[in-house]
Amino acid sequence: MKIYRELAGQTIIYGLGTIIPRILNFLLTPLYTYTLPANQFGIITEMYSYVAFFMVLLTFGMETTFFRFVSQKNNSKTIFNSAFGTLLLFSSIFIITIYTFKSNIALAIGYKDYSNLIMYLALILFFDVLTAIPLAKLRVENRAKFFTLIRVLNVFINISLNIFFFVICKDSDNNFLSNLYNENIGVGYAFISNLIASFFTFIILLPIMLKFKFKFDKNIILKMFKYATPLVIVGIAGMVNEVADKLFLKYLTPEYLNPLKQVGIYGANYKLAVLMTIFIQMFKYAAEPFFFKHSNNIDAKEIYSKVMTWFIIFCLLIFLLVSLNIDIFQFMIGADYRSGLYIVPIVLLANIFLGIYYNLSVWYKINNLTHFGALISLIGVIITISLNFILIPIIGYIGSAIATLACYFTMVIFSYFIGQKYYKIDYQIKKILGYGFLTTIIYFIYNFLQTKMFIINIMLSISLMVIFLLAVIKFENIQYKSLKNFILKK
Repeated sequence: MKIYRELAGQTIIYGLGTIIPRILNFLLTPLYTYTLPANQFGIITEMYSYVAFFMVLLTFGMETTFFRFVSQKNNSKTIFNSAFGTLLLFSSIFIITIYTFKSNIALAIGYKDYSNLIMYLALILFFDVLTAIPLAKLRVENRAKFFTLIRVLNVFINISLNIFFFVICKDSDNNFLSNLYNENIGVGYAFISNLIASFFTFIILLPIMLKFKFKFDKNIILKMFKYATPLVIVGIAGMVNEVADKLFLKYLTPEYLNPLKQVGIYGANYKLAVLMTIFIQMFKYAAEPFFFKHSNNIDAKEIYSKVMTWFIIFCLLIFLLVSLNIDIFQFMIGADYRSGLYIVPIVLLANIFLGIYYNLSVWYKINNLTHFGALISLIGVIITISLNFILIPIIGYIGSAIATLACYFTMVIFSYFIGQKYYKIDYQIKKILGYGFLTTIIYFIYNFLQTKMFIINIMLSISLMVIFLLAVIKFENIQYKSLKNFILKK
């Protein structure tokens, strides 16, 4: 119980560092969708898709590599120098390159009048990449509270500045405040706010960065690069799977449908899966160092199996919470964006499979078989690209949602069967499938019985979720005393 309590505790602590920023960040979605037209929100969605992609490329898998090598070796200073030095070099080359060719890049992606946005994004990436290893160092040292504080302050600054520019200054009758908002910058204030927040994080973590010294161990660096390179492929492929749908929508949607508007609608509804993405992200932050730490335990495989089961249970509960209460969650986005609500269950399900894949990936990470992770991710990329090209011209952004679901489902299948060959774990497959079947039945029962009366629908959704929880209590044989001891750390 102590081991599972440790993971739960770390998940909660890191969750605060993830859930609070994510919730605050999500508040930007109603802010943007209630104040900006869909095509401008489409610009924000597209630009941050590029940021996500380049963040993975520039961090070069060094966070996971840092965790792996620090857990195996005693020379943590050398490992820190190697990891941080690599990112310092990559980010410096990147920012110089973008500054030199920003106008050409803006023209190439269809934003010839927005070259300033390209520079804002480049600076955001520069500061975020440099702070990646210092943040990872905090996680290794179990300084979760400080980590959480930094993440929360970062997003608090970001959202406060967005409110300041788009709400206070934009429509202010005060000459001083109204003059602070320039219509020519417009949507650029979203990126300026983020840039200021990223710079703040950089300043806070600067003392850790100043510990960096140009002292390297050639053998360690080569080993780290060998371990990290497949992870880069995994990361890039993962980002293609995660963000390519937004980019493909822009280029594959017919002009008469206003592509950026479609991107904006799709991006806004995709955000309604925020509870699922928050849970998966907070779990990932805690689980990665947890899996490495307990990889040598005699009962490691049993631990991984139980963690998987409970992870899926929580994911299915979130799926029901959101999909059965979509009448409430729809108010988180502006009315002009709600035509895409029907993709939300598909996106939720896709994220569940992504989370399952994160759990399954333990087999190739702890056994230094990261090249398999790269191969599986590339298979996902092929599916993502192929289905987006096929489906978007036919059925629009629902095709993007289906492509995302098909991608992650396929990756789970490949990872499971290959993983069982190299690191066999007896996952509770029958029980997991049973919970999945129950969730499906509950979802269709709700859609069959729902009415036009809001209160009745809420009562129905609560009743069905209680049935799910009672089933979990029954099949997991949860006793009140055991639950109490778990919570009270007895």
